[in-house]
Amino acid sequence: MRTQRETPPSRSPGKKKTTQFMAITIIVFIVMITGAGLGFLTASIHSMPSLQGEMRPAASSQIFDVNNRLLTTIHSVENRLPVTINKIPNYLQYAFLAAEDVRFYQHVGIDPKGIIRAVWSNLTEGGISEGGSTITQQLAKNALLTQDQTLKRKLQEAILALQIERHYTKSEIMEMYLNQIYFGAGAYGVQAAAQVYFGKNVENLSVAESAMLAGIPKSPNYYSPFNNPKIAKERQITVLEQMERYGFIDGETAQKAAKTELKFAFRSNQGLGSISYFIDYVTQQLVDKYGADAVYKEGLRIYTTLDLDMQQMAARAMQQLPTTGEDSKGVKQPQGALVALEPRTGYIKAMIGGRGDDQFNRAVLAERQPGSAFKPFVYLAAIESGMTAATIIDDKPMTYGKYSPVNYDRRFRGPVSLRNALELSLNGVTVQLANQIGIDKPLYYAKQMGISTLVMQGKVNDRQLAVSLGGLTRGVTPLEIASAYGVLANHGIKVDPVSILKVVDRSGKVLEQHKLSERAVINERSAYLLTDMMKGVIDHGTGAGANIGRPAAGKTGTTNDYHDAWFIGFTPDLAASVWMGYDNAQALDGITGGTIPARIWKSFMTQALAEVPPKDFPRPDGIVTAMISTKDGLLVLDPKIRDSRSEIFIQGTQPTKPSTAAMLKDDKAKTDKKKPPKSSIPFSSNAAEDPERDNNTAPGEEAAATIAIPSNTDRDLIPPPPPPKPDSRKPVS
Repeated sequence: MRTQRETPPSRSPGKKKTTQFMAITIIVFIVMITGAGLGFLTASIHSMPSLQGEMRPAASSQIFDVNNRLLTTIHSVENRLPVTINKIPNYLQYAFLAAEDVRFYQHVGIDPKGIIRAVWSNLTEGGISEGGSTITQQLAKNALLTQDQTLKRKLQEAILALQIERHYTKSEIMEMYLNQIYFGAGAYGVQAAAQVYFGKNVENLSVAESAMLAGIPKSPNYYSPFNNPKIAKERQITVLEQMERYGFIDGETAQKAAKTELKFAFRSNQGLGSISYFIDYVTQQLVDKYGADAVYKEGLRIYTTLDLDMQQMAARAMQQLPTTGEDSKGVKQPQGALVALEPRTGYIKAMIGGRGDDQFNRAVLAERQPGSAFKPFVYLAAIESGMTAATIIDDKPMTYGKYSPVNYDRRFRGPVSLRNALELSLNGVTVQLANQIGIDKPLYYAKQMGISTLVMQGKVNDRQLAVSLGGLTRGVTPLEIASAYGVLANHGIKVDPVSILKVVDRSGKVLEQHKLSERAVINERSAYLLTDMMKGVIDHGTGAGANIGRPAAGKTGTTNDYHDAWFIGFTPDLAASVWMGYDNAQALDGITGGTIPARIWKSFMTQALAEVPPKDFPRPDGIVTAMISTKDGLLVLDPKIRDSRSEIFIQGTQPTKPSTAAMLKDDKAKTDKKKPPKSSIPFSSNAAEDPERDNNTAPGEEAAATIAIPSNTDRDLIPPPPPPKPDSRKPVS
């Protein structure tokens, strides 16, 4: 019997209507997107400048200080010396092809294949080794467009690049590009760049010099050998590697060029004196944001945070730097830097990047070892972990693997409080703290407070105990450490350093206006407690040479090889850092942070705050006072007991257990009074004559035990990330 084939059930009318509705909706959406895209494309084309477009007359830009006083005028006259393509060496052209657009002679102005290759290369090599824009696109942007990073501008750039390729030969495009591009230091084009950087004509450049120049235009301020010689050298080597990779030079030539020591033309400060470093710092930010043409030719008015009076005070204070000679470039040595900023606003009020006879801004670019100036981050981490200024640590020889830290004077003082240890800058106690709480906590707080140079990963990194004494992989800059200390003065609130308040174009339009941005990064009470401890550094500790006769806190910093000497300090109104050292890392012959840097800091701060009424750091809620024993940090109930003092605590961390060491000491003193003296030799009991006397445990006395970290009670802590596994924090050798 034949069975009838079953037919599939038909879709219901409801499902058909839903499908039709969805299809119509998708079609309408596609039509809308296409229409919008075509409209955007049409608008972009109509608003696009032509190749024969008129140029507005160039106008100079002006830079003002915080009180609207003119600092300098950035002249609109371009340092441009056009040359023909036949005068430009082939290897200079090859260097630009390798660095910017290796397929220049194959594409038609835009290069999708090159963009894909650049993205892949940058991803696999872990950095920006290649760009996606062609040389023709860059010419269109630099000659005819703004630096705005918008879709409209990129679209116009691509269309103009296609037009340029139709109107000009490849050789003409290359010539225009090499004569148009900006190299920093006011130099436009390869001829001007060759003279500015090497003091020679372009046809006389070597392979090494050509690779250096080709690496600059990607970021003229960042890769400038004047501003950032180390980074510029790394960029040059990258360009040489690219030239070898694409067959423009062989390996031997690349290696020889990389090892060649380049001799740069000396560049003076152009008569600006001490403000030259700040002017360069501001100009670099503007060029990066708006492009060189806007800064040098569009008549901008730039209002900055610099206080010209304070800047002059800083320049006078820095005259205390000694001079032992000059380096090979004729720059006086040792060098120094000073940065001052307002903790509340982040305004940079003064900036000295050196002696004013070169262009390397040490205040911003010099990464130097901070030495003991890094210790406050360790003590902050200890406080945030529940320790107090009265916590006792036994200052004694300790070994961590192969690492055995010693104090500056090679002495150990026995049980000392955290307050005294910080005042005397004891290395052994600091390393013990870092070992007990974990080095990741100090690093976390340092980063939160503004230190961006920390190296947290890789074979060589900062997650080791020696970092607690300032032995960093890279170092810190004077600007960042001044800003980080400013967080303490600002009640634990971080405000990024700022140098530009407002930028106005020639028509009066405000291009940017600074708005205060704040974020709490550490507990307010922890900031106050650490600040109070750091006041002792200036009052009677290693920074006594910086005492300005008003409430101030700070820290000295000296590296164990005397390569760097620091003093960083702050009042409620102003934070400032002073650094000195040789550019070539030569030893300072015994100069410590408590000597010349402290005196420079004192001189500057005394002048800068002369018209500011003295005031103390405001005490936040949740800070209590208790009488404690100087022997074990525990509570003293009888104020008449010897070896006791008043101490402040974050509420909930003050000691509640009575001190037995203080009572035993007092009883022993009373007994000794009844006994005849064993010797008629007099002795001094004035602690001021021997400030370290009370830190030593007398023979026969019971040494105080180290207080364990108490648990946090009602404190609003900002917790650091979880500590690493035990085997990931290796001792330092």
